[in-house]
Amino acid sequence: MKKVSVVIPVYKAEKYLAATVQSVLRQTYKNFEILIIDDASPDKSIDICKQFIDSRIKIIHQANRGLAGARNTGIRHAQGEYLAFLDADDLWLPEKLEKHVIHLDSSPKVGVSFSCSTFINDEGQPLGLYQIPKLKDITLPHVLCRNPIGNGSAAVIRREVFEAIKFQGNLHGNVEDFYFDEHFRQSEDIECWIRISIKTDWQIEGIPEALTLYRVNTGGLSANMLKQLDSWEKVIEKTRSYAPEIITQWETLARAYQLRYLARRAVRQQDSSMAVKLINRAMATNWRILLEEPRRTLISLAAAYFLWLLPQSLYRQIEAVALKSTGTTQKRRIVQEQS
Repeated sequence: MKKVSVVIPVYKAEKYLAATVQSVLRQTYKNFEILIIDDASPDKSIDICKQFIDSRIKIIHQANRGLAGARNTGIRHAQGEYLAFLDADDLWLPEKLEKHVIHLDSSPKVGVSFSCSTFINDEGQPLGLYQIPKLKDITLPHVLCRNPIGNGSAAVIRREVFEAIKFQGNLHGNVEDFYFDEHFRQSEDIECWIRISIKTDWQIEGIPEALTLYRVNTGGLSANMLKQLDSWEKVIEKTRSYAPEIITQWETLARAYQLRYLARRAVRQQDSSMAVKLINRAMATNWRILLEEPRRTLISLAAAYFLWLLPQSLYRQIEAVALKSTGTTQKRRIVQEQS
């Protein structure tokens, strides 16, 4: 049985962390280690972790280096052939690791295995909505234009993948191996997936089951969305430095998809002016998103303008019906994929 190293970066997570660790300890696959990376968390998160008595848990302390830095520390300390990442506020279903190990063991060309995800609220209750990325035949243009994995808690990755993309640097006073790029405090996931797709032959492939419970943060602000857009632009510039032809071919389409994604986030946060601004920019940047994904693009456009133009009470009624219909459709799709 291959060992799985589960890396949990921890920073200000005391509200959720106990449930997160318990979701790993309840896994049906038992050959794992849990590497809790204390990223100089100022709250009681690490005290909570110390209450778990299990020899598979290791707590590693470091100065604050952000999510990418915590994951890199975890990778350097990991003993497993497979590495899994779990954000400190997310959860896993008990069979998650088992099904990913089976997937990777039976698919020698797959380097990154991921699952669909169920959205949960702040109290951990399902919202009836799912994150269902494309699962197979994931190409480089798809990676550039969309996040093929969905969130940072969905993937289980072969150690060989990280060995293939590592680079050395001196960011903290000594030369170290890096895997995620610590220059990015946002978009570090997509930068890594792009690098894997361009620099290796490993395939990225998903499991048609919602094995990850992804907690939705409803407290975001428009400024954070613009900051995320700026971070994404820096990812594109980094990629241009070593793959200029690829960026020249796909840059505007990828930017249009990113703007559409941020517009949908603005809609969820009830920021009508930002939603309209972003969806208009998306359409103006590259109209091909309307041809490639007409339904999703038109729904995004309609949602932004309905939020902007309609009375809030009427909009919320329409939104409730739309979300219920979407959740039903998504659940049916997951069942179909499994069969």
